[in-house]
Amino acid sequence: MYIAMNRFRIAAGFEEGFERLWAQRDSYLEEVPGFREFHLLRGPSEEGETLYASHTVWDSRADFEAWTQSESFRKAHAQARAPKGTYLGHPRFEGFEAIQ
Repeated sequence: MYIAMNRFRIAAGFEEGFERLWAQRDSYLEEVPGFREFHLLRGPSEEGETLYASHTVWDSRADFEAWTQSESFRKAHAQARAPKGTYLGHPRFEGFEAIQ
């Protein structure tokens, strides 16, 4: 199993729009081999920002990497445009191999 996460620092006041963007976009993940589940996680809010993480679970790292090269990935991310000022920096990717 492989878990892929992106952390997003979202400016205070932009949280509702960010969450709506994720809720309304087509992810195309259900049609991708090896995909298991997706969650958008909201973390703490402090000092003018809220932390979020997108969390996907895959059968393997190879399945995740194949998705990042797919047409489904391109279509899903073409819809990821948020209003200027939403993001405080670039997303931070973290990938994890399950060992137990």
